[in-house]
Amino acid sequence: LGDMKVLEAIDKKYGLHPLAIEDLLNRTQRPKADSYMSAGEAQARIFILARMLRRVDGKLSNEQVSIFLGHSTVLTFQEYDDGDVWDPIRERLKKAGSRLRLNDASFLAYALLDAMVDHCFPILEHYGDVLEELEERILKSADTAVFGEIHRLKREMLLVRRAVWPMRELINSMGRESHECLSESTKVYLRDVYDHSVQIIDILETYREVAVGLSETYMTVLSNRMNEVMKVLTMISVIFIPITFMASVFGMNFTKFPWDVEHGFHAFVVACLCVTLGMFAWFKRNRWI
Repeated sequence: LGDMKVLEAIDKKYGLHPLAIEDLLNRTQRPKADSYMSAGEAQARIFILARMLRRVDGKLSNEQVSIFLGHSTVLTFQEYDDGDVWDPIRERLKKAGSRLRLNDASFLAYALLDAMVDHCFPILEHYGDVLEELEERILKSADTAVFGEIHRLKREMLLVRRAVWPMRELINSMGRESHECLSESTKVYLRDVYDHSVQIIDILETYREVAVGLSETYMTVLSNRMNEVMKVLTMISVIFIPITFMASVFGMNFTKFPWDVEHGFHAFVVACLCVTLGMFAWFKRNRWI
């Protein structure tokens, strides 16, 4: 999209609508389909704005794709030149007698949309595997890194939802719209793409709920671990409170104690041990430890 000379040459050759060119250059558009009837030099076309989702180097890529569908031409514009999901379409076009070569241009546009929608399934499969791995890591060791990965995954799934949800409405509108560039046979195939988009949204919502559940599980595990630590510290404190009291009483600076006996220290140590063991047995009996 950075080469304006190429865009001007294509615009001049195929008579693209100025409003469509304006939307083409705006890379933050919501997926949609606009119909343009023939007027003057501008030919009848359907302008389609879609979102292509891919995983590139471990990161989610959200690229705007613009498609001009005419009677016998399909023009596609991408933001970047680092690849796409249309290699299977190119292979099918090279084969003589393939369905893509036997049908009209609108069928090719359907195939491009279908490839973009179906490529979301491997992305969702990746998210499913990551969620299972995160669940195992949470149950083993709930460290802060796991919590960060959960939030990153939730953000990516939200990005997928923002791209697929309007795509569903786009495909639905194309299936209901009557246009001279869109054949009736292609509309039948678009219903299948619509079903796939609905299925993707359903799976995505399920995974988002799982991610929310993992966040709650992380907080629960972290809280339980903190409770166990506080429980141990409380038990230690409770056991040493009576011993500390006894030591403070017998450590008072008096000249004469009522229990001033020869083996008083040994009796004090034995008393402390008895109190400690007695409290430990009492905690054990009440299943506090």
